[in-house]
Amino acid sequence: MEQSKRKRGRKRKKPVAETMDLQKPNTGASSASASASALDEAEVPEERPSPQRGRGRPRKVQRQDTSKEVVAEKGSSSPLRRESQVVASNGDSSDLLTHNLAMVAMEPPAPRWDQVVKVVPSRDAVVKVFCVHTEPNFSLPWQRKRQYSSSSSGFIISGRRVLTNAHSVEHYTQVKLKKRGSDTKYVATVLAIGTECDIAMLTVSDDEFWEGVSPVEFGSLPALQDAVTVVGYPIGGDTISVTSGVVSRIEILSYVHGSTELLGLQIDAAINSGNSGGPAFNDKGKCVGIAFQSLKHDDVENIGYVIPTPVILHFINDYEKSGEYTGFPILGIEWQKMENPDLRKAIGMSPNQKGVRVRRVEPTAPESDFLKPSDIILSFDGVDIANDGTVPFRHGERIGFSYLVSQKYTGENAVVKVLREKRVYEFNIKLATHKRLVPAHIRGKPPSYYIIAGFVFTTISVPYLRSEYGKDYEYDAPVKLLDKHLHAMAQSHDEQLVVVSQVLVADINIGYEDIVNNQVLSFNGQPVKNLKTLASMVENCDEEFLQFDLEYQQVSLSLSLSLNAHICVCLCSCACTVAHVSKHLRLLALELAVWFCSEDHHQPPPLFFFLQ
Repeated sequence: MEQSKRKRGRKRKKPVAETMDLQKPNTGASSASASASALDEAEVPEERPSPQRGRGRPRKVQRQDTSKEVVAEKGSSSPLRRESQVVASNGDSSDLLTHNLAMVAMEPPAPRWDQVVKVVPSRDAVVKVFCVHTEPNFSLPWQRKRQYSSSSSGFIISGRRVLTNAHSVEHYTQVKLKKRGSDTKYVATVLAIGTECDIAMLTVSDDEFWEGVSPVEFGSLPALQDAVTVVGYPIGGDTISVTSGVVSRIEILSYVHGSTELLGLQIDAAINSGNSGGPAFNDKGKCVGIAFQSLKHDDVENIGYVIPTPVILHFINDYEKSGEYTGFPILGIEWQKMENPDLRKAIGMSPNQKGVRVRRVEPTAPESDFLKPSDIILSFDGVDIANDGTVPFRHGERIGFSYLVSQKYTGENAVVKVLREKRVYEFNIKLATHKRLVPAHIRGKPPSYYIIAGFVFTTISVPYLRSEYGKDYEYDAPVKLLDKHLHAMAQSHDEQLVVVSQVLVADINIGYEDIVNNQVLSFNGQPVKNLKTLASMVENCDEEFLQFDLEYQQVSLSLSLSLNAHICVCLCSCACTVAHVSKHLRLLALELAVWFCSEDHHQPPPLFFFLQ
């Protein structure tokens, strides 16, 4: 019974040449005859009243048989269709009409050619992006993974710039671009990477790359069911590929790469591996988005997502204003819907008041100076917020009010109206980016780490969790780490979640081999705020023992400095500044370096310090 049940949903479309190129004019007979009929309708009445030839309209209708008269009368009541039937039935007996039909068939329809002129050059602006990646090894932070190559798509915009996806050039070592129809790869320079919006901006210094190419122009936000054409270099071939579809949904989407929620378009055009970074054009040849991700599931077909033009222009304007990417601001709160009428009445909202309730406020956000828990946010920048957290978007559409926040730039002010204890307040709040206790990305920097007596200390981030537990880290990681990742808030801008990543086995750490990813709470009774603070406390420690208090209150490390302990301290980040090392640790680091270079270990950590 289950095998014979038909699968519901949209049937897979067959690839048709005309569908792949929506702007190509149709030169078939049906199009020619329709155009001829439209033109003959205007010209035939001038030639028809000729008494010598006697071939007026009444005689033509009378010469037809009865069946044709019925079709002519019932088939169409419009003058255009009646005239086209006269030409079809009596074309052989009218030299003038035959000549007009031939002339019209030779001339293409002007409106369709105007669209083709706009669309075809824009494809020449689509380039193929070649990138060599070298990712950090978060599990062994003193080394990097083996480099690998990838290919994706991009397109040229004004100002000698190229746009592509951020994940296409993540942890890049070298980026090259190749134009359509060219055999030359040009080395590109990365100008900015917007991890949250998954957009990167490139440029090429070689003037030859920009010759003969017109930049892509951006269009407005499309409407539902508007036709879109995705152009790029997906898997399956080396030449350019074109897929078409329609806009099926416009809403706030989850951006997988940036772990954020921004405006996005859902389309039914196929987006495959390699399409990332390619433009999506409307029927006028204007770019309305960038392909960046798709939904892969057994129960879905052809669901792709496109970054819309408001997000793209926000990224470009942000770079032009500040010379770098500063990010999308957020309202640093957690909020709750107010759809329950009893809840609204208990809080003191009047029947005509709508809004959302503030659950928590980020301590590091500027909003913490103005907003409090249980405040009701009534409006943002003069736009009223509904009880479900939506605001008017377009005619007949609503969208989450975070869309209004994302349209702002970092450092700009917004007027927030709140209801607090039955009184209405207005606050002018300066917007900023989000500071997470467990960051979603490290913006291309190498991970920081600290090693002492074989204990590897590092900080928790989403890339680290993914490296340790795979792509399903939200199910496989320890519960306490996941709780901090999903719900904990940083109490200060420099707070980090420090853990013992692993223990490199040695005589000094016998009995501690099973410690993996346990959070460090304090050192010698002092709370550990971040990795840099931990390194400073260890370096300046004058006590006999080094005691690290870990979570679960079941593990406590006590290391004796009076013993010949092998200690090595390494702190890495983007800066390369040699730090001061205490006398004891400097001598013991040399001993540990010899141990690391033994047969039991393949890769020794560096002997110098990198401070943030």
